Amino acid sequence: MSQRIFKITLLGEGAVGKTSIRRTYLGESFKEGYMMTIGADFAVQKMTHNNTEYTLQIWDLAGQQRFSAVREVYYRGTAGALLVFDVSRPETYEILPNWLHELIRNNKNRIVPIVLIGNKADLRDSTPYSVPISYAQEYADQLSEWSGFYVPYIETSAKTGLNVEKVFQVLTENISSYFERMLIGEYK
Repeated sequence: MSQRIFKITLLGEGAVGKTSIRRTYLGESFKEGYMMTIGADFAVQKMTHNNTEYTLQIWDLAGQQRFSAVREVYYRGTAGALLVFDVSRPETYEILPNWLHELIRNNKNRIVPIVLIGNKADLRDSTPYSVPISYAQEYADQLSEWSGFYVPYIETSAKTGLNVEKVFQVLTENISSYFERMLIGEYK
């Protein structure tokens, strides 16, 4: 069995649920209320897929603007990213391009595989201002065209566990595929 280590970065505005997604994926219980991440938080999770063992180094970056200078060092070496917004707060969706720019600028101008995540799907019906699924899917399609990678849009709920494991699985498969294609010279 082969082994691979991938650094995955969770990015997006504060309070979109990045920490809750990470905690849910690690099998930790969901916590009501908001606890701000200071700088960055780090976790490791192992998974096996297609006879390969993956060690995922999961970096959960603070979303508040005041931590932007601190975040810069945590992007280096990112192999893939989960780009997260809160479906019930459109302003967290509208600022996603800034997060992508920050990732690329601080990761040696490398574009890496991404999964676009609309978190808090359980709150979609709680406000008339929720981000329409069609908007998010259209943005994912634009990111796919721009990046040269397939960028899926997946809605999650860290509270219920909806699709949390799936987003890590999909991202890991996309990163693995990217590195395999790099080995055969498809990407330069």
